[in-house]
Amino acid sequence: MTDKTDNMDFDFTPYFKKYEELVGAAEEAFKRVKNDHADCVHCKVGCADCCHAVFDLTLIEALYINHKFKATFTGEKLEPLLERANRSDRKVHKIKKRAHKLLKEGHKDEEILEQIAAETVRCALLNDQDLCDLYDFRPITCRLYGVPTAIGGKAHTCGLSGFSKGEAYPTANIDRIQSALMALSNALVADLKSKYTTMGEMLVPLSMALLTDYDDEYLGLKGETEDSPESMGGANE
Repeated sequence: MTDKTDNMDFDFTPYFKKYEELVGAAEEAFKRVKNDHADCVHCKVGCADCCHAVFDLTLIEALYINHKFKATFTGEKLEPLLERANRSDRKVHKIKKRAHKLLKEGHKDEEILEQIAAETVRCALLNDQDLCDLYDFRPITCRLYGVPTAIGGKAHTCGLSGFSKGEAYPTANIDRIQSALMALSNALVADLKSKYTTMGEMLVPLSMALLTDYDDEYLGLKGETEDSPESMGGANE
């Protein structure tokens, strides 16, 4: 069985398999840290601390989660999830709009990122029981939350964990993972022969990934070559 998005003949299976390999590596990294520091990893069923963070997905991850989401939910089950995604997306848009304003005003990237990190938006996939409705196919960022990570050379830990600040622990390098996801996204865009030649650099929030119809038109498989996917509304502000 091949994995195809709606209204498309392109077979995403090879790219989805490569993405799943990255997911597997992230899962193994989490398990290793949890096994070695079981007293510090406090993740448990019903804990939704990580389900309010603001973060973006690369194209390959957005496509994969969109595909699994639409394959899992249809009809009446889909509508309330799309409503939650709309609410979440509006909140994320406001946060990004403020961040863009700060950038234009000359604020430093580090300062802006810290402000975004302090924002909370309830994930569109988080149900009323504080459980993920698409847990088996959740983003890599979600899979690593709860163990120490490094972003831009800075260490981050879950505030509910038992990891002590200043001590050395095995750390998941988010920048390296993000680079691998970006490279896979760029390779996919090249294979698609999209007119949006820079679409592989695009980042979108999970809410938008759920709401988007990744058809031929969105993916730029018609018309003349363009330099940027910004006209699609999915690029970073």
